[in-house]
Amino acid sequence: MGVAFDGTNIWVTNHGSGIVSKVNASTGLIDPHEQEVYVPSATGVAFDGTHIWVTNWGQHYVSKINPADWFETATVTVGNNPYGVAFDGTNIWVTNNGSNNVSKINPTTNAVTATVTVGLSPTGVAFDGTNIWVTNFFSDSVSKIDPATNAVTATVTVGTRPFGVAFDGTHIWVTNNGSNNVSKINPATNAVTATVTVGLRPNGVAFDGTNIWVANGDSNNMSKINAATNAVTTVGGVGTRPYGVAFDGTNIWVTNNGSNSLSRIVLF
Repeated sequence: MGVAFDGTNIWVTNHGSGIVSKVNASTGLIDPHEQEVYVPSATGVAFDGTHIWVTNWGQHYVSKINPADWFETATVTVGNNPYGVAFDGTNIWVTNNGSNNVSKINPTTNAVTATVTVGLSPTGVAFDGTNIWVTNFFSDSVSKIDPATNAVTATVTVGTRPFGVAFDGTHIWVTNNGSNNVSKINPATNAVTATVTVGLRPNGVAFDGTNIWVANGDSNNMSKINAATNAVTTVGGVGTRPYGVAFDGTNIWVTNNGSNSLSRIVLF
């Protein structure tokens, strides 16, 4: 499901297996120690510069993993059905899909320092350098949170069933899983400046420095969107039900939820 890059390796959550895979981004080889860390219902994953954080859907906690020795160094209790996770440079943010709120975690003390109420079924989460953005799957909106005050400063209406969210350095991009498009938001004005049609059931989204990449779950392909012009190119060659997306500086990595695999798209 989830996928993240730690500067050297790609980390993938295997939701049905209860483990996390560590893949060398250069060789594509899987670290055999993956079987040593049991992370039940592993869903979202993020890197904070030191540790890997994994949300456990249905278990109501987040696992903190040392990427060097695979030890689970802490478990932090959050809300119901934690899903998305992101790092803002200081704190870890977790969307609690079943509690309609977001947990803010101090990664040094492992303490939950705030719980912020957002819309219904929060799913994706991203940081734009100033604000936290959360997709509210059943509210058809995105919540903008000030991480300093923990206040929701704006609620932006987007398409149906917003899911993934990413920042391109200028705009916020949101995949609308129920309306087969992507919303482009100006974070300064909170206005939707474009709606871009993509494939069926868009899920994860990532930025490669020039383009936005969207995993189209029911089309079994990727949409590559020019972030400046909003022009779309369809890219195939991935597995069944592509889900999570990450960029490692050279490649796009895609988790294939339906075929239990990981695809690498070489860009340069």
